[in-house]
Amino acid sequence: MRWDQPWFLLLLALVPVLVWQARRPAARRAAVLWVRTGRAWAARLSALPLRLVSGLGWLALILAIVALAKPQQGLKQTETESKGVDIVLALDVSPSMSALDFQPRDRLFVAKETAREFVKQREHDRVGLVAFAGTSFTQCPLTLDHDVMLELLSAIDFGMAEDGTAIGMGLATAVARLKESKTPGKVIVLLTDGQNNRGAIDPLTGAELAKTYGIRVYTILVGKGGMVPVPVSDPVFGRRVEMVRMDVDPQSLEEIAQRTGGRFFRATDAAALPGIYAAIDRLERAPVRSIEYRDYHDLGPLLLALAALLLLLQAVSNVTWAVRLP
Repeated sequence: MRWDQPWFLLLLALVPVLVWQARRPAARRAAVLWVRTGRAWAARLSALPLRLVSGLGWLALILAIVALAKPQQGLKQTETESKGVDIVLALDVSPSMSALDFQPRDRLFVAKETAREFVKQREHDRVGLVAFAGTSFTQCPLTLDHDVMLELLSAIDFGMAEDGTAIGMGLATAVARLKESKTPGKVIVLLTDGQNNRGAIDPLTGAELAKTYGIRVYTILVGKGGMVPVPVSDPVFGRRVEMVRMDVDPQSLEEIAQRTGGRFFRATDAAALPGIYAAIDRLERAPVRSIEYRDYHDLGPLLLALAALLLLLQAVSNVTWAVRLP
């Protein structure tokens, strides 16, 4: 609702003055109900309807003043245009991701939860998911259906691929999901906690593939390396936690990011991951253009019609049951 000529509303201040002037004793006029002789029951009718009839004119005046101010009701329509970004998350699901240095849960759990929040912020983007260990596979192709994507992300777990860490294969599979994309922005977010030790494609070859197709790769190394607590299952003693040495290769991940125009990040604890994904989120934002339309409908004619109806009702009442005598 808006007012095209709001200064006319100032005239409303005159209405109480006019009402007071009209109700002065000198200005009062006797008003009686029109009745036929001998119909005493009419004289006992309440004076309230008469007061209502006299108020119709004032209400009509108020509506006319409001109509002069041209109240307008608008319908707002917004169109959002975004080219979006195509993003593939490449997630390490090797057994080493079960390390418990990201307390209170393991590395994979924290990585999945952080990736979930990242996906929720990318409403205009297609997102896909690749998982890798000793081999790699596509868990979810590029999609705008983020609900399905998040369900498939939740289903990621250990044992879905052979043991090992095939970073190059995971990167190559992610490139395969993006190479046919026509979107200007193509991104891979690769998260791992180790060094490449499996697969037919080495990480730097995968980086060259990504570069060829104009894909930026952001690499994230999780964990400190060295001796870390890892849960193991023993047939004799059952499940227990052992300290296991894990080697990392930050140099290869840095090189992958540098060759493709991305960035390398390192998360040594669970608290660091949300900040890393937030930084990637800021770096990979496609422009979103919002167009707003407003269509206003003038309510003045409707109010004037209502005022005229009230005056007509008052006039009819004054010549029938609410006759005013001099």
